[in-house]
Amino acid sequence: MDDKGVTATLLISCPDQKGLVAAVSDFIFRHDGNIIHADQHTDQERGIFLQRLEWELAGFRVARDEVGEAFRPIAQRFGMTWELRFSDYVPRMAVLVSKLEHCLYDLLWRQRAGELRAEVPLVMSNHPDLRPVAESFGVQYQHFPVTPETKAAQEARMLAKLEEERIDLVVLARYMQVLGGEFVSRYANRMINIHHSFLPAFAGGRPYHQAYERGVKIIGATAHYVTAELDQGPIIEQDVARVSHRDSVADLVRKGRDLEKVVLARAVSLHLRNRVLVYGNKTVVFD
Repeated sequence: MDDKGVTATLLISCPDQKGLVAAVSDFIFRHDGNIIHADQHTDQERGIFLQRLEWELAGFRVARDEVGEAFRPIAQRFGMTWELRFSDYVPRMAVLVSKLEHCLYDLLWRQRAGELRAEVPLVMSNHPDLRPVAESFGVQYQHFPVTPETKAAQEARMLAKLEEERIDLVVLARYMQVLGGEFVSRYANRMINIHHSFLPAFAGGRPYHQAYERGVKIIGATAHYVTAELDQGPIIEQDVARVSHRDSVADLVRKGRDLEKVVLARAVSLHLRNRVLVYGNKTVVFD
């Protein structure tokens, strides 16, 4: 396989200790690797070291299918949690939606325009409404109607479909269902949700109406990884917009949806570019 232009990326977290940077850098150096990006952070309060290291595969004297095994002794020595990714791998992404189309349109447009380096073979929904949107982009649309009685069975079918399509990343683009624990655990740190608030604030239904009634001066949106605890997962990206007493509820909804699109797209892009490290219920984003 021609590795010209291909890079490898290590994402590392472990207890902070002496010699970490030297050991990882020496591993690359000893095998004639050329480091092109190196970012690190130490959480002083928790004593955790986090690093993202990217290097060129061309000229590297370890075959790509042997890099992980060659690095394993170093990882074990320092007690590392680590992932190895290659830049020529194109992840496969599924989008889950309900009836709101703005985030779905935005993601599919960005993917078609080349802004998001991923394949999108599948859109799934608990409603049939957005089938024309997905199919206009040539994407398969699967409808899984959910009721309290059918929820477990339908989520099992959805998981089987995701596995069949070899999905790497699931994006909840305003999917208005709470997913069960089995579903969430299957895609731990690989499922991103967009929340219609600057968390934590105005939880529950009609968030923009609540914000309007409180006379807020900013509104926000939050993209986070999904965990079993609703809307409490590690935050990847957030943003806010100014509002005033002149704004109606409709204005807040419009501005909020614009934020949701942008914040979700940023979070998805960061994940696809291997820029996010999760530790505990937090993230470090090497952007």
